[in-house]
Order: sequence, then C-alpha cells, then structure tokens
Amino acid sequence: MAAIVVDRLSKVYTVPERESGLLNALRALLHRRYRDIPAVSEVSFQIAEGEIVGFLGPNGAGKTTTLKMLSGLLYPSSGTATVLGHTPWERRSEFQRAITLVMGQRSQLWWEIPAQETFRLNKEIYGLGEEEFRRSMEELTELLELQECLSVPVKKLSLGQRMKTELAVSLLHRPKVLLLDEPTLGLDVVMQKKVRQFILHYAQTAKATVLLTSHNMGDIMELCPRVVVIDRGRILHDGALRSVVERFAPHKLIRADFQRPVSARELESVGRVLESAEYSAVIEVPREEVSKRAADLLGRFAVLDLTIEDTPAEEVIRRLFQEKHKGSSQ
Repeated sequence: MAAIVVDRLSKVYTVPERESGLLNALRALLHRRYRDIPAVSEVSFQIAEGEIVGFLGPNGAGKTTTLKMLSGLLYPSSGTATVLGHTPWERRSEFQRAITLVMGQRSQLWWEIPAQETFRLNKEIYGLGEEEFRRSMEELTELLELQECLSVPVKKLSLGQRMKTELAVSLLHRPKVLLLDEPTLGLDVVMQKKVRQFILHYAQTAKATVLLTSHNMGDIMELCPRVVVIDRGRILHDGALRSVVERFAPHKLIRADFQRPVSARELESVGRVLESAEYSAVIEVPREEVSKRAADLLGRFAVLDLTIEDTPAEEVIRRLFQEKHKGSSQ
C-alpha cells in the first residue's frame, strides 16, 4: 500500500517584476506587472509504507517546495497528493499527528530555554498521555544519547546536539511519515553516522515511511535503496540507487595528509590524482577497489590522516542531468 501518492503536483509562484530606476518604480506603482516562476512542474511518484526514498536535486530544483506541500505548509497550484490517505493542505489533526517535517536549516526548539520544555510543549500539542510521553522520552533519550542535552538551554548546545534533539522532539508523537530536509546538515562525520543509524532504526521499528533530501551522498548511500532525482521542478529519474551509483558514481575519493612532501607523480599508481599539494592529496579510485588502494597508500607513504568519501551528490546529479539532456537533444 502506498503511504505517499503524488500525481502531477505543481507549484507556481507569481512575483512582481521590478526594473531599476526611479521612473520605473513609479510606473510599477500604477501598472504592476507579474511573472510566473514554476517551482515544481507536474511531479508524480508513489512511496510504499515503510520505504525510505532519497529525494535528490541541485539547489532550487524543487525538493523543499515538494516537501512543504506534502507536509501541508504550502498549497499546490495544481495536481493532487495524499499522505496516509489524507490531503496534506487540509491540515486535519489526524494527518498532523501522523507526519513530521524536519528541516536542517530550521528549528522548533526554543533558543533560550532547556530543550525538555519544548518536549513538554509538544506533548500538549499532540495530546500525548503521560505514560506515552514517558516511554517516548526514555526511548529517544537513550537512542540519541540526549541525557546531557535536555536540561541545558538550547543556545548552549553544539550543532550536533541540537540536531539530535531536533530529531527527537520531531519524533516524540511517533509519526508514520518522516519528511527530512538535510537532516545531517553541518554535522561532523561521527555525528552524521549516528543520525543515519537512528533514522534507520526508527524507520524499521516504527515501520515508518521516509522521504529524505540531502546533498550528502553518504546519507543516500546508507539509507535509501531508491532515489527520485528532480531538477528545475521535473523528475529526471526514479529508480534503484544501485543503478545510479554504478552508472554515475563508480569512484570514491581518498583524501590524505602526509608527514613528508609527496608528489602527484608518486601517487599516480594509487589512482587518479585530482588535487595535490606538498603534504596532501585527493585521489579518485574505483569504488570496488577502495580498500585495496587505501591499504596500498598507507603501506607506501607516511600518512598522517586518511578519509574516504563518496562522490558528492551534486556531481552525481550533474552527470545524470548531462546524460538526460544529451538524450533529449538527440
């Protein structure tokens, strides 16, 4: 059964046209002209109950606008959508209890007071009983290691602590649909891993449906078997992540810092050298050989630090877009 059904959903913003100069400003007061800016254009897809789907695209592609329509924050210009059988923009109480929207750039935590007060407020907003509230708090606190965060004013928490707490308060009412917009934005590598593990654990235990946007390819690789790629408001690809990775991200990046100067020529046997400074380098290697190439690098050179990274999501999308554009122009 589909938890999310989107059919030809569109959003067009009508904005006034403005030209520079005092005379043009005066003319605009008398005869204002408008133009339409399409943000989402006839998008259609379905997501099954319990499925985790990555929603990818460059900045301005329409990802966040789509999430806002699915959460009921925006009315569409045309088309239809249902989430768990509800029309989102009707904002019925049953719908609001069943979903949550987490945006990495926005916070529902009160800045000046301890986070636990926001949890108490959400308890009343969602009408949770005392026992239900206690169980959810205990589980979320343990899973996200929030013991030291709840009694501290939010403004004194680190970015990682705030993001974990933001996730916890958003899931307090045990929603069945999670709309996550950049959930690991600004977090270090260790905290990104913890947040991903928590999202996966919650989705599996609560049988929740997740639609996730991220510019971090690591989020997508670890969480999303399927991806929907959108650009300029239109869907370019909807299918298995594996096929996208095999075709458009067949390499990984090894980023290394050295104890002594190392030249690019010395590193060419490890892989394709993308960046090279006296004491550092970025090397591209085949995805399936990354462990072997990293071991070779560590065995031959005095390495101070080494990290392995996925191809950035923006680059994967760029390559996919280029192929789609090339195919449509032929």
